[in-house]
Amino acid sequence: MDDNLLRLFIAVTAFAVLLQALIMVALYLAIRKSTARMETLATEVRNKALPVMESVQSATETVQNILVELRPKIDVMSVNFAESSTLVRNQLGRIDATLTDALDRARLQVIRADELLNHTMDKVEETSEVVQRTVLSPLRQMNGLMAAISTGVEVFLGQKRRHRRNGGGVPQDEMFI
Repeated sequence: MDDNLLRLFIAVTAFAVLLQALIMVALYLAIRKSTARMETLATEVRNKALPVMESVQSATETVQNILVELRPKIDVMSVNFAESSTLVRNQLGRIDATLTDALDRARLQVIRADELLNHTMDKVEETSEVVQRTVLSPLRQMNGLMAAISTGVEVFLGQKRRHRRNGGGVPQDEMFI
């Protein structure tokens, strides 16, 4: 039995070694096939990418040359921009100060005009009250006194004119036309 077992073990081992050999051959073939594909891709990359890289390199050199030529002009432009922005800032400061001064003066004039108008209105009211007290009130009193005297004289003389005031001297029949 030991002998059969040993033979079985050797057969299984031989089968495993053979299987490993087949796997190794398959791996070798797969790697060889992949290598061939990689070489093809590398050749395509060399053929297509290298001209592009050369054109990019020449474009980069051209851009660098342009930048070298433009650098002094860009420096002058930046200096001019800085000076212009400083001048604009100063002018805006002056304009702000001028506008603030003008607004303050306008506000002061509005306040003065309001005070003048209030003062004038107060004087008009005072004048109106003075006229009321000194002119109209005595006139009303005088009118009342004259009416009293007139009524007294009419009563004294016996004449009654009251119906004229009510009808205004127009007969009753003529009022409704």
